[in-house]
Amino acid sequence: MTGPMWLQWFYVFFWIALIGLMAIGGYFMFRKFLKALPKADGKSILDWQEYYINQTLHLWNEEHKALLNDLVSPVPELFRDVAKQTIAGKIGELVVKEEAKQLTQEHIIRGYILATPRRDHKFLIKKLKERQIDISPYQELLQ
Repeated sequence: MTGPMWLQWFYVFFWIALIGLMAIGGYFMFRKFLKALPKADGKSILDWQEYYINQTLHLWNEEHKALLNDLVSPVPELFRDVAKQTIAGKIGELVVKEEAKQLTQEHIIRGYILATPRRDHKFLIKKLKERQIDISPYQELLQ
């Protein structure tokens, strides 16, 4: 005998769920793997990100960190650290390429916009309105 029918259906759903969850996990691991592969210049996306963060670390003060933390607060806690690192890397890239002597609120907002997908910009707009920050200078980037 093969067992009760409910147990057979349980096994079917269990294996579908297991394979689905493994596929989702594999997708995210593969994305991280691709970011760690060296590009033509010999450095990976993660290497450049770390480089820009290290180059601009001394420019971050508590106010800037608080703004970044507030902007990424809608991101689920599980992914928040990765999101902050990605955004901070993009902010650092902007500062280094502009050869700016100090970090500004404008750098943080522009870096956030450039580092995040368009679908997340609605959360940024909401947060900026809560903080009463004018979004008109960033309209071109938000479109």
